[in-house]
Amino acid sequence: MFYNICMPHLYKKTFGGRTYWYLREVHRVGRRVRVKWQKYLGTPETILARMEESERPDKPLRLRTEMFGALFLAHLLEKELDTIGIVDRVLRRMGNEKGPTVGEYFFYAWANRMIDPKSKRALEDWYRRTAVEHIRPVDLGQLTSERYWDKWDRVSEAMLQEIGEGFLERLWRGREESPESLLFDTTNYFTYMATKTRSELSVRGRNKSGKHHLRQVGLGLLVDRATSLPLYYTVYPGNLHDSNLFHRVMDEILGVIAGFRESQKQITVIFDKGMNSEENIALIDGKTEIHFITTYSTYFADYLARRDPRDFGLLEIPKNQRLREKERENDLIRAYRTSLNLWGQNRTVVVTLNPTTQRKKHYDFTRKMDRIRGELLEYRRKYNQKQPHWRNRKKVISRYHELCDDLHIHPRYYRISFSGQTMGFRKDAQEVARTQALMGKNIIVTDNHDWTTEQIVGASLDRSRIEKQFRVSKAPCHVRVNPIFHWTDSKIRCHLLTCLIALSALRLLELRVGQGLSAQTIIEEMRNLNLVLTWPRGQKKPHHQIEDPNPVQAKILAALGHKIENGSVLQV
Repeated sequence: MFYNICMPHLYKKTFGGRTYWYLREVHRVGRRVRVKWQKYLGTPETILARMEESERPDKPLRLRTEMFGALFLAHLLEKELDTIGIVDRVLRRMGNEKGPTVGEYFFYAWANRMIDPKSKRALEDWYRRTAVEHIRPVDLGQLTSERYWDKWDRVSEAMLQEIGEGFLERLWRGREESPESLLFDTTNYFTYMATKTRSELSVRGRNKSGKHHLRQVGLGLLVDRATSLPLYYTVYPGNLHDSNLFHRVMDEILGVIAGFRESQKQITVIFDKGMNSEENIALIDGKTEIHFITTYSTYFADYLARRDPRDFGLLEIPKNQRLREKERENDLIRAYRTSLNLWGQNRTVVVTLNPTTQRKKHYDFTRKMDRIRGELLEYRRKYNQKQPHWRNRKKVISRYHELCDDLHIHPRYYRISFSGQTMGFRKDAQEVARTQALMGKNIIVTDNHDWTTEQIVGASLDRSRIEKQFRVSKAPCHVRVNPIFHWTDSKIRCHLLTCLIALSALRLLELRVGQGLSAQTIIEEMRNLNLVLTWPRGQKKPHHQIEDPNPVQAKILAALGHKIENGSVLQV
């Protein structure tokens, strides 16, 4: 398949008897001819001077450079995912509607999020610096924040749910392997929405980026363990606890799983301890074909975590193999396996010991304890000296609890006492020893009794894959969900869906290209593949051509079935 390159032309203007030349391209919109872009070249004398300034006589003059490669990848993915068609089948073009369709607005939003995320206000200017007109022509003057507001205002919550389900169905259509293990987790994204702005989604809660003073929106994501591709997502108020959310969407998740389950095939859902509750586990227990792997708080089963380290055996898992290759024998993960009656049934329990995590937690705990002791010494001095604002015992205790909250540590490790007009404090050695004994330990619970210990631990460790997807969604270079600058719930939902599509597209690129290249590397390499407008010496007209790709760019294109030949993209 050959992609035609539009030819620019020279345009002459005369002012005050002098001739000035412009280079421009035009396109037809309805019955009108409009200018795509225009570049001032100068007078004949200045054009000649620029030509003579070329470093080599045979070097063509570069008149314009536009980013091509990364946007071309988005175009290829759109042909596979058909997000424009999915949206436009739900929201058909209105009789008097002009310009891009609602589906095209979604595409231009997620393509930008995948490559170089910008605000809707900056989107038009960003696309003007790209070769979008040569990939899929569009009236760039329509890609404004006001037009996005108008278009997305048509999308109701029910429509958006239908669009999201259609996208996920298309994403998984024709895939050879159906999911066997699924990862579910949640995150939240802060917004700059004002306190008085009405919103059911954007509310204050415990923000995972530390922005507790800002309103936030939650996102729950169910992904395939093998590919990290999403199967289900949900947007929810930012103050909803994980266990309550999990219970609320459990029926939907089980429905999604049932849709992917093949005959006689068991599926395992892997989630964190924050979603554990008797009701949630009971729902899973009621489905004989669905199993779970979760974690359990060491605080509620400390007698297991405090077992003799000699009871823990080495695990033959990939992570330990990598540690051996680095000669880090002392950092190998160990495990102890047993069974326990939890949530009304017998469960397989695996307790792991990670020496690296143990050292990090011990160092962090010691640093915080030293900081608290230093602050308490100051509290005692100010209270005993009856300094202003330090005479009320309740306020001293309140300050101590605020200090612990800031350090994310429980206040139970120091006991503050008052005797007469004197304040004292002491460290609770028993609580400190109990906490230190649990450091680096993790308790995994499952009903997969026939799985080996290595399989159980490996599945639990793979929760890091969905956490990696969340980190990508918050990275400034790609996707960049937060901060969310939309002020209505409907626009926030549209924004999050475009970000989810961009996140899925990046992961698809990693799977398609392979060769150990990350999505960030692929995008950064292809961003440097440009479409250039050159004017070779001796020719009457300038022309467009794509730069010769470097070896990495050529491999990426080849993996997607394309190559660049004579300045044009060809399908192989």
